[in-house]
Amino acid sequence: MSSALEVSTDLVRSCALIDAAQSLVLLAHVGPDADALGSALALGLALEAAGRDVCVAFAEPARVPESLRGLPGQHLVTPVERVPVHPDLVVTLDVNSRERLGVLESLLDTASSSLVIDHHASNTRFGHHHLVETAAESTTVLVAAVLDRLGLCIDREIAANIYAGLATDTVGFRFASAAAHRLAARLLDAGVDPDTLMRPITDLHPFAWLGMLAKVLGAAVLDPAAARGRGLVTAVISAEQAVGLRQEELDSVIDILRTAHQADVAAVLKQTGPTQWQVSLRSRAGVDVAHAAGQLGGGGHVRAAGFGFAGTAAAAIAALTMVLATGSS
Repeated sequence: MSSALEVSTDLVRSCALIDAAQSLVLLAHVGPDADALGSALALGLALEAAGRDVCVAFAEPARVPESLRGLPGQHLVTPVERVPVHPDLVVTLDVNSRERLGVLESLLDTASSSLVIDHHASNTRFGHHHLVETAAESTTVLVAAVLDRLGLCIDREIAANIYAGLATDTVGFRFASAAAHRLAARLLDAGVDPDTLMRPITDLHPFAWLGMLAKVLGAAVLDPAAARGRGLVTAVISAEQAVGLRQEELDSVIDILRTAHQADVAAVLKQTGPTQWQVSLRSRAGVDVAHAAGQLGGGGHVRAAGFGFAGTAAAAIAALTMVLATGSS
């Protein structure tokens, strides 16, 4: 955490809002990852220990991804139909736009107030109040700052949730600042066991994943001229290839595809309907895929972003190639 973050007006105001609320609903985005769920659970556990009425929720499919079921605080996760409609405060965590809340978007209108805590450059500043810090490596970094400001203890369970978000969003601390490493050391001091915590999140896949991976990567396409000569490698996961696999397996393909050294941009297209695709993007230094995703209706970070597309896979790749030819880098 930077000193600038610790003394920011947004941080002070955000902490005052949280401190004044007795009932809080903490919302992660649809299909939560380790940063979204870890942020919500970390904040939720701390507020529960402080005597607040708090729950954690996300829209359908409203079940915790299998790889994240080891994160402490699962008892806070509440089915959509049981989420309070009129809490004192709704806090969204790692959510860049209200649409990413799915059916729970309406809580922004029924709650007494709302607070957005996020680190995405593409955040649309929805809701009433904002703690959006794009320099933060993860939303869990911001939650740690909030807890420190409120004087709430970061115990082993809270630390585990913060660590999970930080480790995943920095790709195992490859893109972490010195401050992030210092925070990680503090979390280890609190009792986090990185191997036990992170292995189910990043390193465990069913055997069937290997067969899917072989087919998808075997059909990958390299376009060395794309992205103004920086190179683009693409892979397509059809609905048929995804049968029987968890979302975690599909999401992991991009991390292997991006290792192709002839391309500074990698894209994985995952079929979600007959003509519907979810496209995940990764890049190396010098290519802003958040800008590219934004041009196509999505968003994210400079080096990790995504967008949805209606049409064929070929049309999605063509649209992405065109945007990369003219986008910022």
